[in-house]
Amino acid sequence: MKTYKSELLFIQKVLTYILISIFSLIIIGPFIWLFCGAFKNNEDQFNFLFLPMGEGFLGIEWSRLTLEHFRLVLSGLNFGNSMMNSFFLASVISLCSTFFSAMGGYTLAKFDFRGKSLCNGIVFLSIIIPPSLLLAPVYQLLYNLGLLNSYWALLLPSMSSALGVYLFRQTCINSVPDELIYAARIDGAGEWQIFRHIVVPIIRPMVGAFLLISFLATWNNFLQPQLYLQDDIKLPLSVAISQMRGAYSTNYGAISAGTIVSVAPVMLLFLLLQKEFITGLTRGAIKG
Repeated sequence: MKTYKSELLFIQKVLTYILISIFSLIIIGPFIWLFCGAFKNNEDQFNFLFLPMGEGFLGIEWSRLTLEHFRLVLSGLNFGNSMMNSFFLASVISLCSTFFSAMGGYTLAKFDFRGKSLCNGIVFLSIIIPPSLLLAPVYQLLYNLGLLNSYWALLLPSMSSALGVYLFRQTCINSVPDELIYAARIDGAGEWQIFRHIVVPIIRPMVGAFLLISFLATWNNFLQPQLYLQDDIKLPLSVAISQMRGAYSTNYGAISAGTIVSVAPVMLLFLLLQKEFITGLTRGAIKG
């Protein structure tokens, strides 16, 4: 009987590893294709799925690989300016959105006031509405305010997030004891002191997680900057890379190289904050 159970467990483990390997290849495959495309010349982009095959080491024709796409991106794309635009927008939006969302979530979780249920309903409704449906009214509002073709057109609508308010609300409900807040008030602490010195340290994992989510979303944002900004000098890296597509031809190698360069900073940020990211997302779902 024990032998049968051990064999069954072994088979289950093997099947689990096989499924994990298959899904890993499905996820990693596009990144490998992108990395290989950045080094292939334009003639080999559609002739070989990954690297050009030949008689070289590992069956690869290494002499056909090139770094010209990276030189083109770094020299001819106004790369430094576009990178700084992306860093500026992603940093400011992620910091402001995290700060205001944390305050909003804490308020909805720990304060009782008239209209609280209505505010919760508006937050939930804002999460349900697809962002693409808001493009036209937001564009009209920004036009009436005279904010088009300025960074404020991207900064102001992103200063807070309904999803962020909801996540911080759930985290404060599950992780911040009411007794701790009452004790701080009895000791004479103000609301800002309670939020800064008590609440924020407790919800720090969610702060790190949402900071990463906001940064990645802003860094990869393509549609809004393309709609709201007209001057090339103000465009972030995501839009600048897309403009490498020509009317009659497309340099896929340069686009692949630009994509790799643009992905590298956010990958590094995710590696640095991955522990906070996982802990923050799981803590909001577990009471304790």
